[in-house]
Amino acid sequence: MSVTVKCPVCEKKVIWAAESAFRPFCSERCKLIDLGDWAAENHRIPDKLPIDQQLSEEYLAELEQDMLQQDNQFFKD
Repeated sequence: MSVTVKCPVCEKKVIWAAESAFRPFCSERCKLIDLGDWAAENHRIPDKLPIDQQLSEEYLAELEQDMLQQDNQFFKD
């Protein structure tokens, strides 16, 4: 018994087997299109936690200060 799935990009039927080199995609082209969508952030895994904007701004400010200190230390050495 073979299982078939739809290609996530073009929806062509794909046999889910070891012989299907690009499964769940029908081809390397569809695989690369999907990879490009992930790289362009067109696909994302949803984050269910609410973002605390104040905490995020504080964290970014701390990171920026750390980076500045590292840069300054680099030029002192």
